[in-house]
Parts: sequence; C-alpha cells; structure tokens
Amino acid sequence: MLTTALLLANAFALPQAAPPAQSQAQPATQSHTQSQAEAAATTLYMSDMGFTYGYPSGWELVDTKPLLPAAQSQAQANAADDPEKRGAACAQIGFLARHGSPGSVILSLSMPFECFGSRFTQDQLPGVGEGMSLGIKSNFDITTSIKNTYKLGKHDMWIERAKGASKGHPEAIYTIETACAILDRGMVCLLGMVKDDAALHLFEQGQVSLEGDPPSALVPANIFAGQP
Repeated sequence: MLTTALLLANAFALPQAAPPAQSQAQPATQSHTQSQAEAAATTLYMSDMGFTYGYPSGWELVDTKPLLPAAQSQAQANAADDPEKRGAACAQIGFLARHGSPGSVILSLSMPFECFGSRFTQDQLPGVGEGMSLGIKSNFDITTSIKNTYKLGKHDMWIERAKGASKGHPEAIYTIETACAILDRGMVCLLGMVKDDAALHLFEQGQVSLEGDPPSALVPANIFAGQP
C-alpha cells in the first residue's frame, strides 16, 4: 500500500518530473515568514473514508489519476506476498499536493477494508505499520528511521520518520514521515515526503479530524523528543 504512494510521491517530487515552469518560478526553499503564511492558509480535504485534513493552500494540487494504475501495477509486481499485492491493488490516493523544485509532497493514502477483504483491529496497527515501512526501504536508501505511537482524539496513531535518498537519485535527500490510523471503513495514512524543516512543520501541523474528532495537529510537537 505504501509503495504505491511512494512511487507517486517520487514522480512529482524529483526535479526531472516537475511540471512545466510557471511564468514566475517558485523558489526551491522558503523563508520562515512564507511558511507561516502558508500554515495560516489551508485547503480542507474531505475523504469519504471519514477524515479531513488541511493542507497548505499555496501548494499545487496534482491530478494523480493518470499515473495511479501504473504505480499500482509496479507495486503489485514488487509485492512479496498476496496480502501485499491486494493492498497495492486497493490503495487509493485521496489528494497529492506538491511545492518547490525539487519538490516536497504531502498526500493521503487509504485502503478500504471492503476492497482488501478483511479488517484490521486497533491492536494490529503497530504491526501493520511496521510492514508498511518496508515500502519505504524498497524505494529509498534509508540512513535513519524512528517510530512511535500516540493518541489523536479517540484514535490510535502509528508514525515513522525516516531520512534517506531516493534510489537512483542519491542527491535527493528527503524526510519521509508517515502517520497512520485504522478507521471504521479502512486504514488511512498521511504521508509527507519533504525537503526541509519548513515543509515538515506544515505537514505535521496540518489540522486533521478522524471520524468526527475535534480537529487537531496531525503530529504532536514532542512526539520524537528524546529519540536520536
């Protein structure tokens, strides 16, 4: 499931895959003032899986439909077992927003239980998350990886923050952060593949509501405190 998202994120983040330049090019990096302005202006994504998330309005919303079938096929071909193949086939990209060149990417990924054919329980979330993290390692040369769990409203969350270079592009160093939850209709993840701390902050502070919970920042500020 995560492999599908990473393939799409790679496609829209790496410099050679960027869309044609606009009349006034975006700078590759942004100032603290710019990041604050973007954080204040957000666009609300509403998923039929039962959650909402506010992503920066200044980021470009990308149509992933033309590339999704190919990404799913490649993820299925690389899958190690039948559950992983079914997960790749059922993976759905809700939105993908990108900014800059080389780009930072924020996207949502879901896997409906109706398509997958079975349900996960809350107790299975850490194990499922660990399995999903293999998708990161198959697409990136990872140098560091830290994981944790936390509570968001009434929901358990699993999170991983990894840093590494996209395979085949050692010059493209990214932080890949994935936060996942199990909802009534399926498993959902929000993924940030970002180039700098400003973009990581925007991803983590995006306001999310899971199945009617009060909106709150996706990632608590101290979630990785004390970890290397």
